[in-house]
Amino acid sequence: MKILFTGGGTGGHFYPIIAVAEKINELAEKEKVLKTALYFVSDSPYDKQALFENDIEYREVTTGKLRRYFSLKNFSDLFKTFFGVLRAIGILFVIYPDVVFSKGGYASFPSVLAARILRIPVVIHESDSVPGRVSLWSAKFAERIAVSYQDAVKFFSKEKTAWTGQPIRKALREPAKEGAYEYLKLDSAVPVIFILGGSSGAVTINDAVLEILPTLCDNYQIIHQTGKMNFEEVQLRAKFALENHPYPERYMPFPFLDPLAMKMSAGAAALVISRAGSTIFEIASWGTPSIIIPIKREVSHDQTDNAFAYARAGACSVVEETNLTPHVLLQEIDDILLDPEKSKIMAEAAKVFSRGDAAETIAREIVNIALSHEK
Repeated sequence: MKILFTGGGTGGHFYPIIAVAEKINELAEKEKVLKTALYFVSDSPYDKQALFENDIEYREVTTGKLRRYFSLKNFSDLFKTFFGVLRAIGILFVIYPDVVFSKGGYASFPSVLAARILRIPVVIHESDSVPGRVSLWSAKFAERIAVSYQDAVKFFSKEKTAWTGQPIRKALREPAKEGAYEYLKLDSAVPVIFILGGSSGAVTINDAVLEILPTLCDNYQIIHQTGKMNFEEVQLRAKFALENHPYPERYMPFPFLDPLAMKMSAGAAALVISRAGSTIFEIASWGTPSIIIPIKREVSHDQTDNAFAYARAGACSVVEETNLTPHVLLQEIDDILLDPEKSKIMAEAAKVFSRGDAAETIAREIVNIALSHEK
């Protein structure tokens, strides 16, 4: 049984692939499927360690990106995509997988087109509430379509589409509540705010937090993933802001959090502040109230749509970046953390929104298609 994954460009595309791969390996072991081979085809391996840990072989295919605005790169990238498709056809012809699983995005286009040409079954998963162009195109011939948001079902054929939720890696699926305060050296009597700006951080969120940092530290503890590029500046500004504060230890900035630290932080958090990427689904699986701050619509329309789709479920409060001021952020934090009933309702809504079996549901369908194709 050979399964080929494609997608990438961001962690939101890559890590759900890893979550599905984990489940496929589990199913193969449990059901004694011999000679299972997994491949990942993209323009970057993204996380080599994750590929290695799940026995996934990487094949590189360069591809271009079609931007929504005028750019000369759109023309040069057409040639990249053309040669990427030729290379993808060669790779898929040699491997000849039983099924291709696509997470969408520009990096998946060459492999999906190659699968179409070679008549290899395709399964797609769409993470956003409004599907991307590659997903909409590939849905026309995909055998199965899975979506993270119920709102996205209407864009696809009902006969082929299932609302599965977002596949989440085993390492992040459940928060680690036991031992979290000891591991992070936190005071269990003081509520914890967990701030996530993505692996590269979010300067706008960092700036708003730093402006109100002394006030926040009066009442809360803050775990802040700043992003590697922003860490030194944030650390320096925070030190200055808390110079005469009685509780400077309540602010804990980190450039990046590994899965264990992420699980521990999630286990301790009373509130999460985050962008509106795939992290929404991790927050939902943790059952934690949140404030979601999407990237501006002109930069990423997906994030705004995702944020409001999650808000309609009652699981979060949304602050658009154009409205984000230190005062507004502080008000939103206090409104949630000083109101236990509101926090409880948000936490319950997050758990309802989360579908913890997404990775297994998708993995089983992929395996079934692969085995039938193999015969």
